[in-house]
Amino acid sequence: MKRVMFVMAVVLMSALHVNAQTTKVADKELIGAWVMESMQFEGEKKIMCGKESGYSQFKYYGPDGEYACAEIGLSKDGKVVIMPHEYGTYTFKNGVYTEMGRSTKDGDMVLVDKNTFKGRWKNRHDVWKKTALPEKVVKYIVNCCKSKETPADIQQLIKKNMFN
Repeated sequence: MKRVMFVMAVVLMSALHVNAQTTKVADKELIGAWVMESMQFEGEKKIMCGKESGYSQFKYYGPDGEYACAEIGLSKDGKVVIMPHEYGTYTFKNGVYTEMGRSTKDGDMVLVDKNTFKGRWKNRHDVWKKTALPEKVVKYIVNCCKSKETPADIQQLIKKNMFN
């Protein structure tokens, strides 16, 4: 009898484990603001982002495919420093993710649940958390990312006047 109960318990636990692995998160859950929780370069210690490290990253995924990414840091005097990384578009359909037209390999971006995604960039593994940031903050960071793209006429003037 104990053996039968043990086998039933193992079968039940296996079924629950398989069910947990096949839970599909809707693609639309990616929409919103995300903050990097941790990053870990292969073979190195995990780095927790936020207050302790004074560093994090921000990503925004809009419902219309808008994408923004920035690094956020705290200076020695406690001021927030926003370092825009890029601004453009993304797609996420049936679990397949592209960013700025760059396709990703399977596993480079996995939506774990509606509040967590795991990503891989080169040899770094990231964990991101969906964050309810005030709209004013999201708009400001997205606008910083937008301004990173210098218009062509201004680029030409800078080149002509500073790099000739």
